[in-house]
Amino acid sequence: MVVALFLFALVFFGLAYRFYGSFLKRKVFALDDSRKTPAHELRDGVDYVPAPAPVLLGHHFSSIAGAGPIVGPITAASSWGWLPAYLWVLIGNVFIGGVHDMSALVASVRNKARSIAEIGGAYLSKRAGFLFKLFIWLALLYVVAVFINVAQITFNASVPLVESGKVVQKLPIGGGVATAAVIYIFLAVLFGLAVYRFQVPLKWATAVFVLLVYGAVYVGQLFPIHLSPTVWNWILLAYVAVASVTPVWILLQPRDYLSSFLLYGALLGAGLGILLSAGKVEAHLAPFLGFNSDIGPLVPLLFVVIACGSISGFHSLVGSGTTSKQLDKESDALVVGYGAMLLEGIVAVMSVIFVAVLTSGEFEVLKRNVAAIYGAGIGRFMSFLGIPESIGVAFGMLALSSFVLTSTDTGTRLARYVFTELTGIKNRFVATAVSLIIPAFLVFTKYQDPATGKLLPVWKALWPVFGATNQLIAALALFVVMVWLVKTGRGRYWFVAGIPALFMAVITIWALLMLFVKWKLTVIGIAALVQLFLALWIFAEGLLALWKLKEG
Repeated sequence: MVVALFLFALVFFGLAYRFYGSFLKRKVFALDDSRKTPAHELRDGVDYVPAPAPVLLGHHFSSIAGAGPIVGPITAASSWGWLPAYLWVLIGNVFIGGVHDMSALVASVRNKARSIAEIGGAYLSKRAGFLFKLFIWLALLYVVAVFINVAQITFNASVPLVESGKVVQKLPIGGGVATAAVIYIFLAVLFGLAVYRFQVPLKWATAVFVLLVYGAVYVGQLFPIHLSPTVWNWILLAYVAVASVTPVWILLQPRDYLSSFLLYGALLGAGLGILLSAGKVEAHLAPFLGFNSDIGPLVPLLFVVIACGSISGFHSLVGSGTTSKQLDKESDALVVGYGAMLLEGIVAVMSVIFVAVLTSGEFEVLKRNVAAIYGAGIGRFMSFLGIPESIGVAFGMLALSSFVLTSTDTGTRLARYVFTELTGIKNRFVATAVSLIIPAFLVFTKYQDPATGKLLPVWKALWPVFGATNQLIAALALFVVMVWLVKTGRGRYWFVAGIPALFMAVITIWALLMLFVKWKLTVIGIAALVQLFLALWIFAEGLLALWKLKEG
């Protein structure tokens, strides 16, 4: 069963790339390498820097993946069963998420690398563009707060090993993950200098530095760093501030490129382990656990809890914010935009499988402990390659940390871009500082569940509003792309973006209303209400623009 689930997903994604991806490339967007991309036309050595497709794929994949394709699918599979989560990842990824990611990237490249919000302002109305920028800026602040919290959790994590429903050992690997993360940040800077300043050939630099990054996993376990959650929160806030203002070639691009090899390694190692586990590991958890769980009903929450992996509005911000400024030629949009989303789908499928193989005893102990389930899953399946389970767990946790950090620093940089677009303040230090005030407040705020009265971790409290807001950005981005297609003479393909936009809009507006009813006039309830109001206003502006186009 486990092997069949994995193989079916690989074949499904492969066919989607070959046929639907080709349809998008040739028919819908008519990609043309003779067009000069903004990376060349506006090259400045800081933000606009053309990158080889493999480097940009690594940067883009690392940036979009984050904790989303791990946290969301594991939470959903633990709540409603692995089958609904598995099906939504496959269908959503291919026909909604991949389209969303690729279309946002192409639209940005065709509009001088402007953000999806600026494109909305150009093709809907100036007021809609301003509202969309405000909506996105607020959403990015949730992204930064959630992922900073998840990152510090990985730096202090211990993974329980369970036998017969009891914890027999706890692996205190968080400190080692923290050390490894610090090492490879410094390695990324050296890699950037080697490639861009000293002209070391990419393939040789990659061979050396990837080995060093992998070695950091082992070194980290020998020299763990142990700091309190509060201290890590401040360090991570300082780190993302620095990452936001430094030239993209010296930290963001090389770090994402190198970290992508950790992610590829986790995919390859766990993937091969799943194939070799045939007949030895089976799905124990029931495929369907019911329509209702303690976090709410399957509909609409499944489509909100699983964001990254199926569809995520954050991806359109990355694609139109940083990736479009680095795309070397238009045809690269297929592998970078659509292909990276399919890779994220594989990560999400693996996360679902890690839940499916839990025994009833393991499930009771590890339920909702996302980091432990992911680390244990990587360790379990990499053990079939002869790798000690503890090393596999540590590797998985470092990969998770890499997912999180890349999205956090990219999210901060994007928040800086959007703040500049909103206010006209071009000083990147001021824009970054202002953009980190609310995340700092959210990270140190205590959240109490309205139903149980229990204190919740920051990420658990913010995840539903982050997920709903994130999915609403996706709906808005698809809506903007639909209008852009219509206004640029490719209106016969409106349905490619229009139908997914309608589905995501209905689902996420429903979810935000539920969140406001649950949390009322708290920080989370007010955030849900504000985002709902802004989104409805933007949709109204878009419909008015379409009506005027029809009348004209």
